[in-house]
Amino acid sequence: MNTSASGPGKDLFQTPPDFSLVLGGPLFQLLRRAHLCDDALLLARQRIGVIALLAWLPLLVLSALEGRILSDDLAVPFLLDMEVHIRFLVALPLLIIAELVVHQRMRPLLQQFQERNLIPEAAIPRFKAVIASAFRLRNSVLAEILLIALVYGVGVLIVWRQYWVLDAATWYAAPAVEGATLSFAGVWYGYVSLPIFQFLLLRWYFRLLIWARLLWQVSRIELSLIPTHPDRVGGLGFLSNTVYAFVPLAVAHGALVAGMLANRIMWLGATLPEFKVEIAVMVVFVMCLVVVPLLVFAPQLAAAKRTGLREYGTLAERYVREFDAKWLRGGAPADEPFVGSGDIQSLADLGNSYEVVRTMSIMPVTRDAILRLGAATLIPLVPLALTMMPLEELLKKLFGILF
Repeated sequence: MNTSASGPGKDLFQTPPDFSLVLGGPLFQLLRRAHLCDDALLLARQRIGVIALLAWLPLLVLSALEGRILSDDLAVPFLLDMEVHIRFLVALPLLIIAELVVHQRMRPLLQQFQERNLIPEAAIPRFKAVIASAFRLRNSVLAEILLIALVYGVGVLIVWRQYWVLDAATWYAAPAVEGATLSFAGVWYGYVSLPIFQFLLLRWYFRLLIWARLLWQVSRIELSLIPTHPDRVGGLGFLSNTVYAFVPLAVAHGALVAGMLANRIMWLGATLPEFKVEIAVMVVFVMCLVVVPLLVFAPQLAAAKRTGLREYGTLAERYVREFDAKWLRGGAPADEPFVGSGDIQSLADLGNSYEVVRTMSIMPVTRDAILRLGAATLIPLVPLALTMMPLEELLKKLFGILF
């Protein structure tokens, strides 16, 4: 089923549905008409080229025309403003790449709920309503209009003009008595480049809100969880794999922090350890965006585990008593051989089943997924370690640890 075209109108259980957080909304339709996007989001290079160059290239050209590209008279010339380059040439492309990755990796999500029979038959209409509601929000025109209003009303006119513009001569502004005076490059930066980036970022937060809302609504349905499922999360193990889909988004957030810290280290003489709190906050923020929504299933998983321990504990009690009476108390027929008996294997199988229930997790996300997401957020900060020591010394320490 093509969710971008058919929407929620068709019966979602006549054919296995594809779920996508990114195929919808006015921007998606605009990019399709501009031949920068298709239903499979396979034109990522074209989108990155057009959007990134629209945000960054005019800044380069205007700064060069105004003599602000590499001037000793400026506190921050354009070519040495690492935050701007990382924002528009690294973080922004990653936001676009994240769309393709999330689309491809999360498409089978609803199929898994169906194929694993997690949704009881009586709850299928409710499940369909949840999916339809998510599609409507994803395709909302009003939502993206409100995001644009938020970008210009708060992000540009309040946050950027009052808090981001430095009280020093830079490539985008010069201090004045009545306030900072923007250069031509600064006007494009503040009213075109930054709004493009902020809109794409806020649009991602809106999609994550849709994702969290969908998970919460599904978690309100009484799922048919199996405590002895080998994934040790009642059959919801596939949800942990969705964390990996958001890795490019995590790297983009790490790049934003890296750009900000690079400027402060370069121009203000700061050191990387001074920003350990900011780095930790960003890692926690990314974890909250991606991992916390999955925790809505914890109550059902905890209840399933308690029920499983009780039921399989009772079953095990009955079996071991019968096994004890038969093989240790003389209850076995005289002609029944002990060697080769299936009773031993059944006892072992029952023990394994009980162990699966006992070790069942109440969180449908693995430790490995959490660690990889955190590592992805921190990867862009690795080059800043070179500001603390020379590359040669850093490599020596690294080899000393490894070998």
